[in-house]
Amino acid sequence: MKKLVLVSGGVDSTTCLGLLVKKYGNQNVIALSISYGQKHTKELASARAVCNHYQVELIQIDLAPMFSGSDCSLLSHSEAEIPKESYAEQLKETNGSPVSTYVPFRNGLFLASAASIALSRGCDELYYGAHADDAAGNAYPDCSIAFADAMNTAIYEGSGYQLHVISPFIAVSKAEIVRRGLEIGVPYELTWSCYEGKEVPCGTCGTCIDRRKAFEANGVSDPLSAVNANKENERTSAIDASKEDDPILSQKRGNF
Repeated sequence: MKKLVLVSGGVDSTTCLGLLVKKYGNQNVIALSISYGQKHTKELASARAVCNHYQVELIQIDLAPMFSGSDCSLLSHSEAEIPKESYAEQLKETNGSPVSTYVPFRNGLFLASAASIALSRGCDELYYGAHADDAAGNAYPDCSIAFADAMNTAIYEGSGYQLHVISPFIAVSKAEIVRRGLEIGVPYELTWSCYEGKEVPCGTCGTCIDRRKAFEANGVSDPLSAVNANKENERTSAIDASKEDDPILSQKRGNF
């Protein structure tokens, strides 16, 4: 049976996609990319680029209206600034609450939507790339083991025991994800993690910091580091080609 995987265009979901293609073949994997009203389209374009690389079917949907009432700093209608510090530093200021870049119950909504699509397309497993670093300190509670287990139970029950939610990285670090990806040649040069939508990653937002550390832990440089502009130019060309005739990417949301 086929597998459905949520793809954001970032390191974690792209690694998950690569592992699934390696195990099941690209003809048995379907990718789902979701627009949620981000401030830039870089990650959506990257999701399309990596799916083109792996030659897997990509489904795209827009759930932006669901978050219209949120002031999350990631959203195009929010005037809140994206923090320029690590998640650990941000958590010192939240008193145990999620960080400002937490989009309210986003992963819950994504998984519920994906479950409906997966069942309609004859899939028996739904994958998403949440990992232990994101859940640490309650930064992103919808990346925790407890959340993943609860969603699996709900979707398995609600699907009449037809669909499982699989979170292969839920108990491992981002560095471990990168290690696995490097082993199978995941095209990280096509991915995007930065919360800003500039030509090169900012290098200072929480996700940029975590990404850089994950590559450093594996003794390699991040191909999207701000000091490696030549590789960014190559990536831009690949992504520009993936934008052609894409109705979602043609919509402008602030800067996504």
